[in-house]
Amino acid sequence: MTTTYDPHHPQYLVEADLREELTRVYDLCHGCRLCFKFCTSFPTLFEMIDEHDDQDAARLTPQQQDQVVDECFGCKLCYVNCPYIPGQSEWALDFPRLMMRATQVRHRKGDRSVRQQLTDQALGRTDLAGRVGGALAPVANAAIGTPESLPRKVMERTVGISAKRILPPFARARFSTWFRKRTAALARPARAKAAIFPTCIVEYQNTSVGKDLVRVYERNGIECSVPDGQVCCGAPMLHQGDLAGFEKLAQTNLPILAAAVRAGNDVVVPQPTCSYVLKQDYVDYVGGPDAELVAASTYDAAEYLWKVHKADDDGLDRDFSGHLPESVTYHAPCHLRAQNIGYKARDVLKLTGTKVAVVAECSAIDGTWGLRAENYDIAKGVARKMADAIRAADSEVIAGDCNLANGGITEEVGQVPVHPLQVLARAYGIPEDD
Repeated sequence: MTTTYDPHHPQYLVEADLREELTRVYDLCHGCRLCFKFCTSFPTLFEMIDEHDDQDAARLTPQQQDQVVDECFGCKLCYVNCPYIPGQSEWALDFPRLMMRATQVRHRKGDRSVRQQLTDQALGRTDLAGRVGGALAPVANAAIGTPESLPRKVMERTVGISAKRILPPFARARFSTWFRKRTAALARPARAKAAIFPTCIVEYQNTSVGKDLVRVYERNGIECSVPDGQVCCGAPMLHQGDLAGFEKLAQTNLPILAAAVRAGNDVVVPQPTCSYVLKQDYVDYVGGPDAELVAASTYDAAEYLWKVHKADDDGLDRDFSGHLPESVTYHAPCHLRAQNIGYKARDVLKLTGTKVAVVAECSAIDGTWGLRAENYDIAKGVARKMADAIRAADSEVIAGDCNLANGGITEEVGQVPVHPLQVLARAYGIPEDD
């Protein structure tokens, strides 16, 4: 048994070794049970072990072990709640990374059905989907835009993406295309430089988030750039277990982003799963000086704005003469909470004077896990607490950093959330992009 989360360790992809490590960790989790309420992986695990009189985790079959892996949606809240994580305990228990290791071993083994492989391809090749979807935006959006429509049911049967999920529409023009054509307009002397890593969602779909980010940043003296050649961060491939595919994308991005940092920029990412990948997964799975440099210089969009606000006495522009909602419910995505940066979007929103309520319950989308048809029912059960909390807050506006989680919120409560920086843009009087 090898307790390792290093993908380059010689035992990392050895299935027999993995099975022993799963037994060790499952036994520790069964004895603790602190995480019983966060997802179905843990109740499922505890129930299966409790079926045995001696409650021995070693009695679980490989299929039972894998069921726990399949039900883990990678929220990463174990890092927030687990007392046994590496660096804090001799047990060095990293449940999210162990689940990823198991997924990677199974991917290498070819332990995926044809339909699962098709779903992997549909969700993993985000740049290809974005380019094709953008080129065919009117047709593509008509096909995917209505949940449970005939095209969506066909999509579910063929590539396994749930017909019930709200999917973000494709933009006709990419964010980077808009950025290249515009003229920068700083409203105050330059005080910081941000290289934007737009993510697939902002580049190909919700481009308005990127546009509002740039306009809010420039209003506050932050010079923006979008380095050429960036591709998907690789999160979908990593979460599917495709290490080689993930590393290929990372090795494309890292020299580009490292060069931007060496030129005096910080890296700003408007979607939390992607910022987590740049901050953590590039270091853990690829490593090297570029990965370390990029990780140390990467910020969530609201996190960076708050950093600039606190850097000097001038702070952010406080002239909020535009539309200001009386109340905002801020949904804190799991992949942002796992970064341990606090609620920076909440802090920025409070500068406007609006009343902010925080909801920190999981949407159970978590990257692309919740988009898969086989996970839909589990995800809906997990998201119920989030939906109840948002309804109870009863705010005028819902804001959330994660576009995919926002789709889940729309599905649950019928109200369309916006990115926190979009609330700020409207408060500044910056018009919505048409």
